[in-house]
Amino acid sequence: MTSFIVLKILSTLALPPASLAVAAVLCLLLLAVRLRRLGVAVLILGVAQTVIMAFPPVADAMMSYLEAKAREAEKASPRCCFDAIVVLGGGIMPAVLPQRPVPDLNDAADRIWQAARFYHQGVAPKIIVSGGGFLALTNAAATTEAAAMRLFLMDLGVPADAIVSEDRSVNTIENLREVRRMVGDGRVALVTSAYHMPRALRIAAREKLAVSAFPVDFRSQLGMRPAWEEWIPSVEGLSLSTTALREIVALKLDWRIDAEGK
Repeated sequence: MTSFIVLKILSTLALPPASLAVAAVLCLLLLAVRLRRLGVAVLILGVAQTVIMAFPPVADAMMSYLEAKAREAEKASPRCCFDAIVVLGGGIMPAVLPQRPVPDLNDAADRIWQAARFYHQGVAPKIIVSGGGFLALTNAAATTEAAAMRLFLMDLGVPADAIVSEDRSVNTIENLREVRRMVGDGRVALVTSAYHMPRALRIAAREKLAVSAFPVDFRSQLGMRPAWEEWIPSVEGLSLSTTALREIVALKLDWRIDAEGK
């Protein structure tokens, strides 16, 4: 749990917009000790990082890198005969009384919708919803992601007895470890966002979980924007870049994937 919190904080501070604030603070500190050139250089780097990552082509390039890997994995996946459909948390915000009386869907809600579609198509006899959520551990008024996903799946016509909840995990490593414990050597259809799929597959392999990839929530918009939008920095571009870069760094540098999977 401690490493999870530390990594969350560090990844947030290393990426915009928090990194720009960090650069500004460092600049002021360096100016205070009369290291003017170094202070200005740090601030320029912080501004440059933020501006560059706000350009849509930069965001699309990073997101496309991850999504291409997800598409390759999907092409190699069979379309039938699974013991369970596994949908990872991240697509829904759990209820927190009294501020949020019912769950809220977010941009990754495709994960849950696709899991319901697969169930109705007969891909597997059950759906495992995986996600406890950090908030549920610290706030007694909060429900888990698994509980929120279960409710939404039932609204989408999935029978309650076909939904199995895994509500102990707070990150992808724990998600897939708990699923492995539940299904053993069974085969699962893994549903998660395309940008998240490469890391999820790597963790699943370490956990010796037999998964096939079914990515959803493709976010790259290469060739889908008006030409004039391509070269105007935007909040949307910055958000997309931040999401993609955080995932790329985790895929390449998160030591927990190798260390904990052995």
